[in-house]
Amino acid sequence: MSVRFDCALEVQRSRGITKAADGVAEGDLVVLPTDTVYGIGCDAFDAEAVSALLAAKGRGRAMPPPVLVPHVRTLDGIAAGITADIRALAEAFWPGALTIITRSMPTLRWDLGETNGTVALRMPLHPVALELLERTGPMAVSSANLTGRAAALTCQQAQDMLGDSVAVYLDGGPAELGVASTIIDCTSPVPRVLRQGAIELADLRSVVPATLGLDEVAPESEEPAQ
Repeated sequence: MSVRFDCALEVQRSRGITKAADGVAEGDLVVLPTDTVYGIGCDAFDAEAVSALLAAKGRGRAMPPPVLVPHVRTLDGIAAGITADIRALAEAFWPGALTIITRSMPTLRWDLGETNGTVALRMPLHPVALELLERTGPMAVSSANLTGRAAALTCQQAQDMLGDSVAVYLDGGPAELGVASTIIDCTSPVPRVLRQGAIELADLRSVVPATLGLDEVAPESEEPAQ
């Protein structure tokens, strides 16, 4: 039986975050508010919990969940081959609505699905999410909805779709942005936007000018002079 906490009330918020953190440690699923949309999450290093998360959404391993982190510095423990572009983007837009795809540290013992050695990372700009992440460490978190349905913008919408597959619901009120994060792929030399979300391409280019937008192709290198 799932339980729900109103995080607008300090006592419930404290109890809810403790209950959610304990649940994550035990392999349970929790729903949490973020700055973009509501998320369903679990311990990123618990393969069974990740499988349960994908099953709750009706999603397969070919669509692995992103990982939410509590600090920019967490990058150094999870991502491999951190470039100057990756660091600049994280420092400019975290916490916030930017998901950065990087190479995953090969020594990590986790199974997020068919990632091909990559991981999608984000630090959310929401006090409840950050407080929970401080307690749990990195969490695998996907949008709190059934696959094919719109992302939940309220805790009630998430609960209506996910029901008792989730142990703890943290109600942080309506999602502030109501728009998914922008996803940028930084596994190639030139960063490329894969999903246009809350952060505009122009803002990304103000930090990394070479960033490619959706459907844009990197210019071919010029032939050397003969």
